[in-house]
Amino acid sequence: MTEIPLGVLDLVPVSSGSTAAQALRNSIDLARRTEGLGYARYWFAEHHLNPGVAGTSPAVLLALTAAATSTIRLGSGAVQLGHRTALSTVEEFGLLDALHPGRFDLGLGRSGGRPPGEPGSPPPAATPVVDGRAPNGLLIPPRFSFERLLGSPRIALHRRLLLLPHAESQDYAEQVDDVLALLAGTYRSPEGVEAHVVPGEGADVDVWILGSSGGQSAQVAGDRGLRFAANYHVSPATVLEAVDGYRARFKPSAALDTPYVSVSADVVVAEDDDRASELAAGYGLWVRSIRTAEGAVPYPTPEEARAHVWTEEDRDLVQDRIDTRFVGSPARVADLLEQLQEATGADELLVTTLTHGHADRVRSYELLAREWRRRGH
Repeated sequence: MTEIPLGVLDLVPVSSGSTAAQALRNSIDLARRTEGLGYARYWFAEHHLNPGVAGTSPAVLLALTAAATSTIRLGSGAVQLGHRTALSTVEEFGLLDALHPGRFDLGLGRSGGRPPGEPGSPPPAATPVVDGRAPNGLLIPPRFSFERLLGSPRIALHRRLLLLPHAESQDYAEQVDDVLALLAGTYRSPEGVEAHVVPGEGADVDVWILGSSGGQSAQVAGDRGLRFAANYHVSPATVLEAVDGYRARFKPSAALDTPYVSVSADVVVAEDDDRASELAAGYGLWVRSIRTAEGAVPYPTPEEARAHVWTEEDRDLVQDRIDTRFVGSPARVADLLEQLQEATGADELLVTTLTHGHADRVRSYELLAREWRRRGH
């Protein structure tokens, strides 16, 4: 069987009744544990103004985690370029690489930047979807509309606080080109002035583009011959569109001869399906808090989640994420991950797991790694 590596995507979740400090300690512990379990990489997401998520600065988290681990590859999933500059990004990862050379993935995202609608509309997926299923049976739910979320006053506040007054985000494609040029030492201003970043220029980092559709992110990754990470766990409706769009645009580069794709999945693994379902009970309420734009709440206990009175509107808000989360025994979840890999042609999979208890989260990764190895991956 083809070896498909597993990686970890960590949001640094804060559990109800706990603290951000404990969440950080838990994440560093999880990175150590998953390194020992053979996971290929460990990435940190970037989120802001979320009471239930402590992952606000990937670079800081990566520095702490690099000092506590030795072999696992570390990365950002993703640095959000919409509210920072190419220079600051390259400088941060240059500092990391100077002390821990050759261990970092620089994952770039475009969240926090200009609103949707710029050139580059997503193409239809080349992979056929019939009755909400890919040919191999992978569930592809109806497309979720993010209009309500993107138009909320809270999202506008995010943007205002993350940008300097009167600042405008740079075009994403131009910004990625600036990052690549600064890393390569080939940057020139429009006036012909050179800029050399020390440390940063020549840093031994792999650049990834993260995207949820076949739009600008997939096109930028393909046109520049970069690695691409698609988000089934964030936008399951558009994952096939994303990977198809990337591969259709791919051009070989100095970094990569052929397309390379990672696909993320949200999973909870326990000894049996019933126990896994119990551990996964808080997920719907947590997703609801994100999609109502109130910000991710501290991750609830199963009891707290069951106490919530659900409306039909609530259920519609989270159903696609609930239906596409992989929950169950090691065998069941591994089957679903193999199905996701087959449908997308992913070269590797990125697993994110949220439970209220840290020990349960660690155990989920442990059980999955054991089953994945048993299958020859």
